Amino acid sequence: MDYFESLIGQTQAVELLTEAVSQNRIAPGYLFVGSNGIGKSLAARCFIELLFSANLTEPRLITSVQNRVRLGNHPDLLWVEPTYMNQGKRLSPKEAEEAGLKRKSPPQIRLEQVREISNFLSRPPLESARSIVVLEQAETMGEGAANGLLKTLEEPGKAALILIAPSVDSLLPTLISRCQKIQFNRLNPAAMAEVLQQGGFGEILSNSEVMGMAQGSPGEAIGIWQQLQSMPDDLLQKVKQLPRNLRSALELAKEIDKALDTESQLWLIDYLQHCYWQQFLAGGISRSPLEPLEKARQYLLNYVQPRLVWECTLMGICQ
Repeated sequence: MDYFESLIGQTQAVELLTEAVSQNRIAPGYLFVGSNGIGKSLAARCFIELLFSANLTEPRLITSVQNRVRLGNHPDLLWVEPTYMNQGKRLSPKEAEEAGLKRKSPPQIRLEQVREISNFLSRPPLESARSIVVLEQAETMGEGAANGLLKTLEEPGKAALILIAPSVDSLLPTLISRCQKIQFNRLNPAAMAEVLQQGGFGEILSNSEVMGMAQGSPGEAIGIWQQLQSMPDDLLQKVKQLPRNLRSALELAKEIDKALDTESQLWLIDYLQHCYWQQFLAGGISRSPLEPLEKARQYLLNYVQPRLVWECTLMGICQ
């Protein structure tokens, strides 16, 4: 059975993970590193299905393992993702969206979640040779959470941890040194097209703007496409062009702050960097807008009042 059949364009990573299972040389920690949206989470799921099924021979039992891993209810698997806090309660991104929560900051993996990992690993695995913990977007851990995870990585017991992150630089060196790095690469155009077609997003292939921003990441392409669909059309048309004067910059800043939550504003910065950079290359803008937009991102991440951030940024760019 090919457990990695659904993972496209990551041959080297598949070979390394398959070989680790066949030789029974499972590392206590893995770092799946590479751009967002290129299959790291899918690879983790496939790897876990293979690992949990390694000593099974009956197809019925293998199918049961696969189903439970995919549904997230296997007793030896803990899948951790960044959360939002709302009135003292942690919410997953999906739960926050369903609750209509206005997201004022990006989600993060919190110290309480790292403590839950420790508790989960304090008991022996129930069905498999080892327990598995996956940390999505591991780069969102604060220093306290990362230091808390370090002890678990040093003495995981009968367990393996998989950290998923966009780059090595996004994690503490002490965490990186305790993990085996598995590199994932952006997809070539043929593989990109195959993934999007299989996922029912073939229409994206004809959108040059989305494909240009995605740069070989199907997940990014889908995310950009969905974000563009959710943005008000009139606002989208306005932000594509630099404000003509200071007054229009202030009006646009007000509109952005009113229409978009902070997380959507952070995405908008990526979008504007792409749009304005193309205009700069074409000679439509006299100076690069990338630096002021990058500063705006840092201000938003540091909880500066969003409207003020956009006012200063847009006024600075249009002058």
